Amino acid sequence: MQSRPFGPTQRRVTAIGQGTWEMEHERRDAVAALRRGLDAGLSHIDTAEMYGAGAVEELVGEAIAGRRDEVFLASKVLPENASARGTIAACERSLERLRTDRLDLYLLHWPGDHPIAETVEAFESLRAAGKILAWGVSNFDETELAEVVDVAGPDRVACNQVLYHLRERAIEHAVIPFCARHRIAVVAYSPFGSGNFPSRDRALRAIAERHGVTPHQVALRFLVRDPNLFAIPKAAGAEHVLENAGAAELELGDDDLRELERAFPRGRRPRQLPTI
Repeated sequence: MQSRPFGPTQRRVTAIGQGTWEMEHERRDAVAALRRGLDAGLSHIDTAEMYGAGAVEELVGEAIAGRRDEVFLASKVLPENASARGTIAACERSLERLRTDRLDLYLLHWPGDHPIAETVEAFESLRAAGKILAWGVSNFDETELAEVVDVAGPDRVACNQVLYHLRERAIEHAVIPFCARHRIAVVAYSPFGSGNFPSRDRALRAIAERHGVTPHQVALRFLVRDPNLFAIPKAAGAEHVLENAGAAELELGDDDLRELERAFPRGRRPRQLPTI
């Protein structure tokens, strides 16, 4: 499985990982899918305290039991919990649900009302204690990222997790360039558009047919075409997990990329960062 440097950390992380949003509804299938993903090399598993009000962290803990050292494990703190003390308490709860003594990555889920300096202080305390190995943010635009970098200093923000798929390429205007300049990894969530995948698009289907792969694999490979880009698609079943894993081995040529650019133009820069 292809891996690449993850932001300013010393870790190499698979370009394609596993998302877990709304997995709590089919616990047995979700646990099996996550384990199958690990078997296929999808070692980056992303979750959050918000998902299923902690239930998803619990099922992730079950899925990785006995295999913790194989996993690059990420979770997120809710903005309302992200005070200096609240962040630490939330992390402790997540660690307990995940049945682990550490997180590889801990994120602020989206910008909130607590001063970012408090959250950064808590992140650094957790890092010094070995309870998290790196920290980052999610759903931050370039202005918000600049504030975090200003508060934390260089090479502290490991990643920014953001909405990114073929039909939503707004982050290419300013977020991706900012992250590249500051060595911040970009992690794409909902890379298939949350139920709005363009499976009938002619260009997408034509490229898939030329390479003998699926449209989903083409779309996923496009999103991680740059060395600083990562993606965390959710897969509810073993077949889907293997399809996602196969995208990492796909090589798209320049003509393929230009064709996708034409079929799915990034459009104008929006006033606000798109999220879901």
